[in-house]
Amino acid sequence: MCESCQGGIPRRTFLAASGTAGTAAAFGGLIAAGESREASAVLPPREKQPARVAVVFLYPPAEVVLAGQNEDSWRVHQWFTWPGNQFQPERQEERFGAKIREIADRLGVVAEFAPKALYQEAAVAQYIEAVKASAPDAVLVVNFWNTFAAWSHRIAVEAAPAAIVYQPVGSNHQLPAEALRNTPGLFYIHAIENWAEIERGLRAVRAKKMLAQSRLLRVSGRAEEMTQTVESDLGTDVVTVPAQVFNDIFDAVPADEALVGEAMQWKNTAAEVRDVSDEYCVEAFRSHRAVREIMARYGADAVTIECLFLKHRKPCVSFALNNGDLIPCGCENQLDGTLTQMLGRWLWDRAGFMHNPEFDTSENRYFGAHCTCAVKLHGPEGPARPFLIRPFFHQMPKTAALDVQWPENEPVILAKYYSGKKRLCCWTGRALGSPTCPPVGGCATRVLVEIDRVQDVCEIYPGPHPILFCGTPGDARTLKAFARMYQLELLGNV
Repeated sequence: MCESCQGGIPRRTFLAASGTAGTAAAFGGLIAAGESREASAVLPPREKQPARVAVVFLYPPAEVVLAGQNEDSWRVHQWFTWPGNQFQPERQEERFGAKIREIADRLGVVAEFAPKALYQEAAVAQYIEAVKASAPDAVLVVNFWNTFAAWSHRIAVEAAPAAIVYQPVGSNHQLPAEALRNTPGLFYIHAIENWAEIERGLRAVRAKKMLAQSRLLRVSGRAEEMTQTVESDLGTDVVTVPAQVFNDIFDAVPADEALVGEAMQWKNTAAEVRDVSDEYCVEAFRSHRAVREIMARYGADAVTIECLFLKHRKPCVSFALNNGDLIPCGCENQLDGTLTQMLGRWLWDRAGFMHNPEFDTSENRYFGAHCTCAVKLHGPEGPARPFLIRPFFHQMPKTAALDVQWPENEPVILAKYYSGKKRLCCWTGRALGSPTCPPVGGCATRVLVEIDRVQDVCEIYPGPHPILFCGTPGDARTLKAFARMYQLELLGNV
């Protein structure tokens, strides 16, 4: 393991995941000074291992073809089928190998390369058995040879639970194989040096691995005791605890000098404070400390709280800070939406804005509003958006919430995962900015979106609490790769 890694995960990725970098860390630790996390722990954090991907190249050496020994029907003619005799596969392997390593290292994925390219059926069979024994999370097959397409498919479906097959344009003759294009669990890339598409596949593998090693904490007013389940398709550990646990933690948080100082420091970063007293800025940071404490107590990587009627305990500000630091926090004990935030955190390294939908039917536009939007929409190292501090829109007292100003003409992705239904939705569009309140209503943060290529925007209604991410149509294809590799139905315009 490298010295800069934590539990097998690159330190930079680990820091973002654990919330020890960025805005949230600047405004308060996980628990109050002097308290012992170990003393109050109910569940330990889940161990995180990096995703492992087996990588293999397929092509015959030129001397094998010239000797008439290649294992295809063209060997009697010493024939170089597509890509031909000037493709230089050894040099291409060097280029592709270096790029795959660079992408994998940046993502914290372990790429395990076969020692040499395969070109014999017996070697393919041996490789499949070896990979099955090592149990990687996925296999990446790079096939440079037209007549080896069937072998690439065999490796993809037999060697690992999920697969990426890359075949350059010009190395396939006529239509690409139907089996490669349409086999569930196989992400087929037929392109010209499309490194971005390879990265999308590796990001999908990483996301699935990390979600299967994560814990989502649900805080519910209807729960009477702790329960623990596993989400059926993502493998995420889901722990539910009574709301009184959170209330008790909050009530025990003192408004000490350090906490008050953090609250005032945060207040001073706002573009404007509108009708919110210092008292409720301090209460917001008591809630922030309570959220961090309950997550630490249950070893949680994400949390969703039944928060609507918590009054002064509401975690709106805490959720906004944590989301910006890639610690997914979802409103109202929403399972689907929070899992979507967790998915986007690993697919794109970005915060997702959980919101409720509305529609401008005259202009055919989508509108979303809620109170927990991150200030840093592009991750902890991205730029911060201007924001106002204003009261929560729906219940007294006037607790603090963020009115984040979305950028104009920002490409966005509207997504939602439907737990237990093997379904995702994904729509691309562009944010038109944040309409003021009034004349519009809704909640503290509001964003108006033009969805791409829809005649009636109401027909895309994803249900309550979908997630809006900053991201291009190219980024959205990462979610498409995820759906493909993990056999989920994908609805939308991607």
